[in-house]
Amino acid sequence: MLTVENLAKRFQIHALKREVVAFEGLSFSLQPGQFILVSGPNGAGKSTLLRCLYRSYRPTAGRALYASSQGPLDLVRAADEDITLLRKSEIGYVSQFLRPRPRVSALELVAEPLLHLGTPQQEAERQAAGWLEALGLKEALWAAFPSTFSGGEQQKVNLARALIRSSRLLLLDEPTASLDTAARQALVARLAELKQQGVGILGIFHHPEEVEALVDQTLEIPPVAPFLAPEPQPVA
Repeated sequence: MLTVENLAKRFQIHALKREVVAFEGLSFSLQPGQFILVSGPNGAGKSTLLRCLYRSYRPTAGRALYASSQGPLDLVRAADEDITLLRKSEIGYVSQFLRPRPRVSALELVAEPLLHLGTPQQEAERQAAGWLEALGLKEALWAAFPSTFSGGEQQKVNLARALIRSSRLLLLDEPTASLDTAARQALVARLAELKQQGVGILGIFHHPEEVEALVDQTLEIPPVAPFLAPEPQPVA
């Protein structure tokens, strides 16, 4: 499903005229129905890796060959239009943070991905309600604006929105960091179902023991030497 070869990401700190290395030379493969746990010390680039695969960041070097339903595609070099289409139809991403739009209810936010796929509004909202209930968000909050919610409540909305539609590849960036026990259990049960359906999962977990039974492989990202290389200077 996904073959990553010599992936690297560097950040340019223009104010300091320096270059910071997040990670270099990462290679691994992910099969359908496989769960890879991404591990490593703080600052090793775990979240950066997921953002590179989702293309929130553009990798500096390497390849990430994804077997999309329309054919193979390199996520590093794919056009923005192709990445946008994959995000809507095949690749899901969940972070520990929700950035909700103002004056949009929790129920509307969660139902939105299904509406974009053409699901009738009543059915989309029915499924959204089911997800919010499963993750333990009180029904009294469904019509409220998530911008007013606590961190844990926002994370439940974020998870429900990401999981409500089917994905072939799911990227999870510490999705349980602010969840209560019942919500974490509901998420683990859902991830087990997704594995059985052939969804490939790449995830970072603050408490990896919670998903230990689902993990097929651990990807250890080694720390990079904390050097700052001078930013290349233009030739006069």
